[in-house]
Amino acid sequence: MPQRTDSFDLARLGLTSGEGRRLDLNVHVEPFDYGGSTYAVVPELVPARLDVSRTTGNGWALRLRFSAQLEGPCMRCLEPASPTFDVDSYEVHQPGAGDSELKSPYVDDELDVEAWARDALALALPAQIKCRADCAGLCPQCGANLNEDPDHAHEAEPDPRWAKLSELKFE
Repeated sequence: MPQRTDSFDLARLGLTSGEGRRLDLNVHVEPFDYGGSTYAVVPELVPARLDVSRTTGNGWALRLRFSAQLEGPCMRCLEPASPTFDVDSYEVHQPGAGDSELKSPYVDDELDVEAWARDALALALPAQIKCRADCAGLCPQCGANLNEDPDHAHEAEPDPRWAKLSELKFE
């Protein structure tokens, strides 16, 4: 099993201004509660690439890239969904830059890779997680899956404003 990296000590790289490193890590991302449903992140340890560059003034330029798959119910038809999302996130940490200080919430003494990966994935998610892009959802009247029967239809109910006319008897 690959080694899990939740946090990373940037100082141990020993980078000087202008130097950079590319690291391949395995990051754990907690499941998401999204729209009232729980979505597991697959695989449990997501392979990620971290690019670290030292900037002038003891700052850091950081880039995190990975792909993760979520598994849970489709928000339209409730069938199992497992879409994959590509994440490409940048962070800059430049302490002491004055009024416009660039400060990453993930960098203190160490880089919090786990929190950054989870937040970056959350920002990459669409408004609805669907089993497929063209998911038709469920019939609002009977709950039938419209993906399985695209020609599904119901006879239209009569307009309630005209209901009394149906009571007329012509003899």
